[in-house]
Amino acid sequence: MKLKMLYSFLKTDIDEIEKELNLAIESDTSLLKDASLHLLQAGGKRIRPVFVLLAAKAGDYDIHVIKNVAVALELIHMASLVHDDVIDDAELRRGRTTIKAQWDNQVAMYTGDYMFARALDYMTIIEKPAAHQILSNAIVELCIGEIAQIEDKYRFDQNLRDYLRRIKRKTALLIAVSCQLGAIAGNTPEKIHTSLYRFGYYVGMAYQITDDILDFTSSEEELGKPAGGDLSQGNITLPVLYALKDPQLNKRIRRVHGDMPRAEMELLIQDIIATDAISKSYDMSQQYLKKALKELDALPQSRAKKSLRDIALFIGKRKY
Repeated sequence: MKLKMLYSFLKTDIDEIEKELNLAIESDTSLLKDASLHLLQAGGKRIRPVFVLLAAKAGDYDIHVIKNVAVALELIHMASLVHDDVIDDAELRRGRTTIKAQWDNQVAMYTGDYMFARALDYMTIIEKPAAHQILSNAIVELCIGEIAQIEDKYRFDQNLRDYLRRIKRKTALLIAVSCQLGAIAGNTPEKIHTSLYRFGYYVGMAYQITDDILDFTSSEEELGKPAGGDLSQGNITLPVLYALKDPQLNKRIRRVHGDMPRAEMELLIQDIIATDAISKSYDMSQQYLKKALKELDALPQSRAKKSLRDIALFIGKRKY
């Protein structure tokens, strides 16, 4: 089953958000518009807007209000991807050339900044100071996470705590606040939006750990970028942390650098896969998913609650 089938009843509202995203990146500057559209047309799961909509279903659901939050969260996510590609010097994103590859780093950075600004503009429709404080804090943490990733590149002595803190800031937090802000925009009680925040956080942690596993186990065609790209770029993910415990692999992993021959890197990737690093990483992902599902107990039975549960389970089983 495809992910979209799990929330097919939201199709009309998701189509509305897609139209609004196209409007959001409109600009009098053709270069800015073309660069933004280039990323938007690459597609994506739109998982953050979906979480906004499903969380809002727990309260007073008004798509004309909720869509602004959904668009804002997706724009922030898109902006972070554009900036990521500059930092990682990435040529491909979702099987398409990145903005920095299609144009240059300057265009990419200002395009990302533009998306951030448009996101904040869309949030002004929500007249709740707490919502703006939550979003501001999330953006601050996201930036700290990006800087931490730069500082941690090729730092093979980092520990599990470093990794978990980094993926919380880079991935989990934005999914958590997508759930929380959707619920707040729907005027849910604090107990509900707090539980949904925790649900999103646990799902986000599982999501990123699964991504880090798939970077080793999926093909370049499935990933839209070379397999093992994270390690090549010096990003130390959970499978690598576990593989470093093997004395022989430890020495080889510590020799990884950006210009390592592809054949040597592919052999190292296969040897990492042959260890228990992948299964241990999967186990941790499942632990987070169990915690996420527990948080849904606070919500009344509904189609939206079932979709949240199904999405969490899908994330735990996805292949790419």
